[in-house]
Amino acid sequence: MEEKKNFISWPVLALMSFVTVIGFDDIIYNFANQGMGVITSWVILLILYVVPYSLMVGQLGSVFNHEGGGLSSWVRGTSGDKLGYFTAWTYWAASIPYVVDTANAVVVGFGWLINGNDSMEDTMSNSLFALLTFVIFLAFIFLQRHFKKSLEVLSTIGGGAMFVMTILFVIMTFTSLFMPNGHIETQPMNFKTILPKFDLHYLTTIGLLIYAINGAELVAPFVTRMRKPKREFPKAMIMLTVMTIFLTVFGSFSLGVFFDAHHLPNNLKMNGSYYAFQRLGEFFHMGNSLMYVFAVTQIIYMCALLAVLLDAMTRMLISDTGKEFMPKKLTKLNEDGLPINGYILTTALSAFILLLGVFLPEMNDIFNWLLNLNGIISPGVTCWIFFAFIKIRLNSQKYQSEYVFIKNDRFAVAVGVWCFAVTIIATLFGVLPQDAAFGSSLFWHELIINIVGIVVLIGLGFVMPYLAKRERNQI
Repeated sequence: MEEKKNFISWPVLALMSFVTVIGFDDIIYNFANQGMGVITSWVILLILYVVPYSLMVGQLGSVFNHEGGGLSSWVRGTSGDKLGYFTAWTYWAASIPYVVDTANAVVVGFGWLINGNDSMEDTMSNSLFALLTFVIFLAFIFLQRHFKKSLEVLSTIGGGAMFVMTILFVIMTFTSLFMPNGHIETQPMNFKTILPKFDLHYLTTIGLLIYAINGAELVAPFVTRMRKPKREFPKAMIMLTVMTIFLTVFGSFSLGVFFDAHHLPNNLKMNGSYYAFQRLGEFFHMGNSLMYVFAVTQIIYMCALLAVLLDAMTRMLISDTGKEFMPKKLTKLNEDGLPINGYILTTALSAFILLLGVFLPEMNDIFNWLLNLNGIISPGVTCWIFFAFIKIRLNSQKYQSEYVFIKNDRFAVAVGVWCFAVTIIATLFGVLPQDAAFGSSLFWHELIINIVGIVVLIGLGFVMPYLAKRERNQI
């Protein structure tokens, strides 16, 4: 009877996955990139990419359940310690722009909470914006030891509140259409409007779509805790897809009600969430109240996320890599069990990323560039998932699992190759700046710092084993 209490039902697993996969900001970012055409993009991507991606993750989690289902353990289990280490490094490196972007979002949130509008970007210099971001970053490095547990609780509360706010936005938007003065800003609203324009700009935005919906690997360890994984896990992933389609499609349509998709504000990625709740509040004669509620929710959620990320990413790097690949100084723990030198490396690289962006023309450019950098590195790391899946299906007799995605190995490998190809193409095209006119000085500026940022973050992964070997030789 005790074992039964530990089983996770498929609806619960679907809800757990949903929290890690999509958020209101993800809908805003991609709406800013593609307008109403993003609705079609969401449907195609979720059916042809997210469903197989999630089910592959389920099989990998089942095969390597004794190792906890971590991404680097999947690669290590199929391809050896070296690639396992490099997977852990790239996963950690991908987290650097993410935590800096999160700290940026905290500064923007406080700007709206204090001013009640977007005036911060007009009154604050780029250097001060970067400095405040770094101060918040440092504060959480020092405070996470004391507040980490409480912030994990707050992140759950903040995540739940963010989900409620998103659903509330969709419901209230649709309600507004049935009111006397209700109307849709995007005109005409027809089938042609929701078709994306397939051009170079579109290809550069796919990475941010993938960045928005990846994260299913975080629930992989739970597949072995289901009563009947073979039957229940696919149900959970289908429920996840249906929920995500509902939120992305209706969320994007709701944005088209309050914003003219053909003439979007230039700073929609940075301020869009606040604009949306501000306009919703104005329509229902509630003033800025909804915007303030969202701002508080956003700040709580982002602060908690920042604290948990800083601790988790650094610990993961030093604990999930072989000792022969990392210098001892970086893996050393202090008397409280904290990887202080690992935190210093994280802080130094975060400062480097901030420094790269500080010379961009406007604060909005810094925010957009950081976000787009996530749309390059994060999908690049996701490639490891498909790489590991292809490896286990090429040798399915060796890698047995309770849950199997597609019984036919050849077909399974073909699906794995499809997902890998889509992801690598999205990663490569993502290097091209999305928010700057092709060939402009801003375009070349962002392209150069994209390449420099990637080379430094990923390149250090090749340097660490050399430093570790040199350290051993000196003993």
